[in-house]
Amino acid sequence: MIGAIAGDIIGSRFEFENHRSRDFELFAGEASFFTDDTVLTIATARWLLDGENLTDVVIDTFKRYPNVSYGGSFAAWALRGGGEPYGSYGNGSAMRVSPVAYAARDEMDCLSLAEESAAVTHNHPEGIKGAQATAWATWMALQGHTGPSIKAGIEDRFGYDMQRDWFSGYDFDVTCQGTVPPALICALDATSYEDFIRSAVSIGGDTDTICAIGGAVAEALFGVPDEIASQALERLDDYMLGIVGRFKEKFG
Repeated sequence: MIGAIAGDIIGSRFEFENHRSRDFELFAGEASFFTDDTVLTIATARWLLDGENLTDVVIDTFKRYPNVSYGGSFAAWALRGGGEPYGSYGNGSAMRVSPVAYAARDEMDCLSLAEESAAVTHNHPEGIKGAQATAWATWMALQGHTGPSIKAGIEDRFGYDMQRDWFSGYDFDVTCQGTVPPALICALDATSYEDFIRSAVSIGGDTDTICAIGGAVAEALFGVPDEIASQALERLDDYMLGIVGRFKEKFG
């Protein structure tokens, strides 16, 4: 989970000022901050820890952090207290799903939990697929599978084009189908967590979310260096740190 959180924080300052280069400082003081990606990842972790109603957890978390640049449709849903999902295929389902891979008992449980985590808001098939692909790639990495084998599995199981050159002319895209594949490619082609981050930022686009999605997979493949993890964690408040700590103690 810390891989997604650190990715969000590192990518946050580049979301609307893309930096199409691998050369940058990972953290830049107060300019590096958590966004809705981290907040809703924390909500997913709490749901898995405590077994509460997921909609209630998401709404409560939204109320705790009301000003972190949520998507308009999500914010409207949360402000009316939840209710029916709104058919989204945005990348919000994928950026918050990473805790599922650690809590899942097996492969099918991973896919089921990922769908459940997405469907409260993102019940469009592409929204569910984006969450499942991200969780599945993370789960497979945790089982010891390699980047190339996971890439092949993503193509076979989810139908994403994992051979496309996303580094050429990539535009800002907040859909799962336009965000999940490049995020996963960056992670699965990387040689370390930091190598992933530098590739993901250099693509441009919705940088914090690309880094959060792929960051979960990169963590599972390589781990997050202590220096990066500590700088990310020091930007979280006590409530978030409490959930991160409890989650790590229970699920690893």
